Amino acid sequence: MRKTLLLAATTTCSALALTTAQAAEWNLATPYGDASFHTQNTKQFAEDVAAATDGELTINVHSGGSLVEHGEIKSSVRRGTIQAGEIFLSTLSNESPIYEVDTLPGVAGSYEDAYRLWEVTKPVISDLFAQEGLMPLYAVAWPAQGIYTDFELTDPDEFEGLRVRAPNINTQRFIENLGGSPTETEESDIPNAFSTGRVDAMITSSSTGNAMTAWDYVSHYTDANLWLPKNIVFVSRDAYQQLDSETQQALMDAVAQAEERGWEMSREDNEASLQALQDNGITVSQPNDAVADALQSAGDTLYDSWLERADQRAEQVLENYRQQTDNE
Repeated sequence: MRKTLLLAATTTCSALALTTAQAAEWNLATPYGDASFHTQNTKQFAEDVAAATDGELTINVHSGGSLVEHGEIKSSVRRGTIQAGEIFLSTLSNESPIYEVDTLPGVAGSYEDAYRLWEVTKPVISDLFAQEGLMPLYAVAWPAQGIYTDFELTDPDEFEGLRVRAPNINTQRFIENLGGSPTETEESDIPNAFSTGRVDAMITSSSTGNAMTAWDYVSHYTDANLWLPKNIVFVSRDAYQQLDSETQQALMDAVAQAEERGWEMSREDNEASLQALQDNGITVSQPNDAVADALQSAGDTLYDSWLERADQRAEQVLENYRQQTDNE
C-alpha cells in the first residue's frame, strides 16, 4: 500500500514538473507608453494568449522602454536576451530600403492602402527577419503623419532652419529636403525636447500628439497625411519553435486578432485624437497650396533617393503594390 502511494505521489510530481517545464514565459519590450493604443493592443494580445493557452504561454509586456531602449529591442530579441519586441518598423531603414517603404510620401495615403502595402511587403520583411532568427507576428499602422508647430504653417520658407523631431532616417531626409534641421527624439522624450529647445516642431501622428499632450508646447497641427508608418511585433524563432503545436496555433490565432483589432484601434484613435487636439486649443488645418507643393516636392526627392538605394526585389514589391492599387 505504501509503495502504491509513493508511486502515485511520484507520478503526480513528475506530471506537475512536466507541465511546469512545458509552460513558457516571454518578455516583450516596447518603447511606447501605456497611453498608446499600440501598447494597449499589445497588452490585450498578451492577455488573449494567456487565456487561449491556459497559461502555457505568458507574455510580460514591458512598456515605455522600461526593459530595453527602442534601438536595442531588435538586437536583444536576436541575442535571446528577451523573447519578443515591438518597434517602429522604419527605424530599420539603414538595414534595408524595404523597411522604409511605408514612410514614402504618396505611396499609401489611406488605411486601406497602408494595409495592402503591409500585405505585399510582409513576405520580404519576413525573409529578412528569418535571416536573423526572428519572426514577425503582426504590424499595425499609426494614423497618418502631420506637422506640429507653434505657429500657423503657411509658407514653405518657414521650414528653413526649423528644428524638427524625426523618429527615423526617412523622416530626417524628408525634413532636410524641406530645408529643416532634423532631430532624432524618442516619443517619451518629446516634452523635454520642446521644453529645452532642442526641437521647434515635429512630424508625427494625431495619436502621438494627443498622448504627449502636444498642446503644452505647440499651437497648430497641419494634417498633411504624409504617410502611415507601422509598428511591428516580432519574436525569436527559437522561442516560437520551443512551443508545442497547440500553443503555436493559439498564439497565431491571437496574432490575427491583434492585427485586426490594432488597425481598427488606429482608425478610432485618429478620430479621437484629432478631436482632443482641437478641444485642447490646437488649430487643426490642411496644408495650403504652397505648403502642399513643397511637401510634394520633398516627397518626390525622397522617393527618387529610395529608388537609387532599393534592390530589385524591393522595387518589384512596390510595383506589385502599385498594380494592385491601380486595379482597385
